[in-house]
Amino acid sequence: MNSEIDTAKLYEDFSHPLKAFIQKRVNDSALAEDLLHDVFLKIHNQIGSVKDADKLASWIYRIAQNAIVDSYRRRKEMVPQEEDRSIEASNHPNDAAERLAPTLRRMAKQLPTKYKEAILLVDFEGAKQTDLAKKWGISLSAVKSRVQRARTMLKDLLLQCCHFEFDRYGTVFNYYPKNCRNCCDKSANNKCQT
Repeated sequence: MNSEIDTAKLYEDFSHPLKAFIQKRVNDSALAEDLLHDVFLKIHNQIGSVKDADKLASWIYRIAQNAIVDSYRRRKEMVPQEEDRSIEASNHPNDAAERLAPTLRRMAKQLPTKYKEAILLVDFEGAKQTDLAKKWGISLSAVKSRVQRARTMLKDLLLQCCHFEFDRYGTVFNYYPKNCRNCCDKSANNKCQT
């Protein structure tokens, strides 16, 4: 069945929608064209691995998505990290993460007691999770679980409160009130108060 799939026909059927899919994610026409050709080369070379013709389209888009991710990784490796971070940091003199830190602590104090204690001690005070496990008489995995759940709860509180903008490293560089009762004063020019 797989040897009967005509890659020329696949190119005819998928090249335009795939290029649009790629272009939307890389925002560079020349790069999108290069990635499209890479994708079809992989399709041509790996078409024999397709076992279910009904899943052909999802297989093709997965190859395209992987090519996009690989492209981002290659470009990131080409940029000198330390130099690039210092340039980016100089473009954002008001460090949003620093402005947000007191709010994080205040919001963490709203969590249920066992999660509040875990996140405040580990993330704000620098306590070791192994030490807390001994102190509380619970397993290390239980402490890790509490910290992870607390982080998730805190993240949910923050996302309910504000809209965040991230740089390409995933660092918060700005935030705006959304539906806020915890950290933002909408009367103060839509600036979050910390």
